[in-house]
Amino acid sequence: MTPLLSVKFITKQFASTPIVTDASFEVYPGEIFALLGASGCGKTTTLRLIAGFERADSGTILMGDRVLDDKDIYIPPELREIGFVFQDYALFPDKTVIENAAFGLSRKLSKNVRYTTAMDTLERVGIAHLHERMPHHLSGGEQQRVALARSLAKQPKLLLLDEPFSSLDTGLRQTTREEMRELLKSAGITTVLVTHDQEEALSFAERVAVMNKGVIEQIGTPEEVYRHPKTVYVASFLGTTNIIETDIKDGFAETSIGTLTVDAPDTMQALISIRPEHISIEKHKTDSEDKQHAHITAREFKGHDFTYRVEVDGKHYFVQTDYQRIFEVGEAVTLKPIEAVVINNKT
Repeated sequence: MTPLLSVKFITKQFASTPIVTDASFEVYPGEIFALLGASGCGKTTTLRLIAGFERADSGTILMGDRVLDDKDIYIPPELREIGFVFQDYALFPDKTVIENAAFGLSRKLSKNVRYTTAMDTLERVGIAHLHERMPHHLSGGEQQRVALARSLAKQPKLLLLDEPFSSLDTGLRQTTREEMRELLKSAGITTVLVTHDQEEALSFAERVAVMNKGVIEQIGTPEEVYRHPKTVYVASFLGTTNIIETDIKDGFAETSIGTLTVDAPDTMQALISIRPEHISIEKHKTDSEDKQHAHITAREFKGHDFTYRVEVDGKHYFVQTDYQRIFEVGEAVTLKPIEAVVINNKT
């Protein structure tokens, strides 16, 4: 399949400070793609480069086979056929919902055509009944839908979302996220989402690019980047993990909580990642032959599960269980690793 968007080795710096470095990725028609990373990693700048709000210092951005930005060509934002939903929605406070939705439509169209198009788009996003209201009379989720309608009214080939759910409370955020994803997929709208929220990226996007200090460290499906991280940063940023340095011999890795089978060549120095849910925990049996000295040093209750911090022979491990597996701080336990991923082979 030919990509709709191709970003090739783009670089951007401000005042000699690198913000984006050799970033490359492709987005396919109808796909929801996420740029995920901590604040300041360059993901929003990358989005602005795609939109044309900033110009890349080097590299190429293409929409299909049309060059949007390279060393010789620069297409301004209004000619890129790209929609942009800003983090703060950027609605006009003195305009009604339908006036906001119609704002970006060409003035060459009659007012009646602009309003009909805007109303159709408001209908698509489920807020046509609010068309006469002012933005300050809307909830956060409703304001977001107005911003989305304004972008979709112009029928863009590509939609860019900059932290679109960050201002919503937790309950509304999940509901709105699910509804927006269903809308985008049913309409076949190609989308690039920028977010610092791991859960948001993993649940919303079909593929994820993890950025760190302006560099894309890994691209893959949510399952791939979570289960098979390639770097320490990716493993650590996508949820809690246990990073362990160990030896690998004959497909086995030794740790202080047990031996694991791993798919990697022999090495004296390897880093492995073990997710907290991939460690089993049991009450220590005094008559057990297991010589492991482990005890719980901290416990965090999250409603649907517990996360325990366990000290084993001077090292600390995070272990996750369901809400029914209750252990007390100070309690002696036994840990056993279930699976691990090699993330860095040093030799």
